[in-house]
Amino acid sequence: MSVFLLKRFATFVATLLAASLVVFFVLEILPGNAAEVMLGPTATPEQVAALSKKLGLDRPASVRYLDWLRGMATGELGVSVAYDTPVSQLLLERLAVSLPLAVMAMLLTTLIALVLGVYAASRHNRLGDVGVMAVSQLGIAIPNFWFAILLILFFAVKLQWFSAGGFPGWDDGVWSALQALVLPAVALAMVQAAILARITRSAVLEVMREDYVRTARAKGLSKRAVLWRHVLRNAMIPVITIMGLQFANLLTGTIIVENVFYLPGIGRLVFQAIANRDLVVVRNVVMLLAGMVIVINFVVDLLYAVIDPRLKASDA
Repeated sequence: MSVFLLKRFATFVATLLAASLVVFFVLEILPGNAAEVMLGPTATPEQVAALSKKLGLDRPASVRYLDWLRGMATGELGVSVAYDTPVSQLLLERLAVSLPLAVMAMLLTTLIALVLGVYAASRHNRLGDVGVMAVSQLGIAIPNFWFAILLILFFAVKLQWFSAGGFPGWDDGVWSALQALVLPAVALAMVQAAILARITRSAVLEVMREDYVRTARAKGLSKRAVLWRHVLRNAMIPVITIMGLQFANLLTGTIIVENVFYLPGIGRLVFQAIANRDLVVVRNVVMLLAGMVIVINFVVDLLYAVIDPRLKASDA
């Protein structure tokens, strides 16, 4: 167990460092002075020199990279040029919207996909299976921003059950804040649930062909008990892989949906930072999103060992 954890943790740390190097030096090799890019073509040489000194651009890149790593370790990410606010404060404020939204969307995705995937597998090549596959194909084909607009038109404009956009804040009450996230979560979950349902169906069908499943049925267990107690757990390894990737995608890929619903999340922050040429915010937001993906993949690796101890034993 310790060898397995050490190997995974070493890979996790190395990947984080590699991602930080890529994020930092890709922005470093952009043409022109970063201060000039932030201030725009109308800036005076004095303004450019002052911002360059403030950002530490007069120091070697290696020194600035190490200072950035130290700042990420201590939470000192610098100050946004456009907002004149500490970047760490901006990220915390926006994560308070994006993280609950991603969690809600992932819960909806998992619930819908597991139920539909197992249902389709249990009725292989019958009407229920064909229907689920047709609906899932439609869900994959429809862009989530277009589906988001349909949700607004139907549930916000026509039925007036939800607001068309905006976020009241958690201070106004948890229920009102969650209501504002329901339609965006549904819009995000539709495509992900369609993909995961197809993966679940394929994984369950593969496991159902195993000998121990036939043995369990021969011992008198019902088909439903075999599906949920034995088949699903052993089919979860490829499913969890996709779930990890999907949750990372929900955290990092909400720019369009957050703009459709006018939500002040991470997606809108990076969009605004790019528009405002705020490279300090862009660098830290991109690193945060990359770090989230790496952390989620690390957690998925650990879940593999929990679900299937054979992986842990073979790795050791």
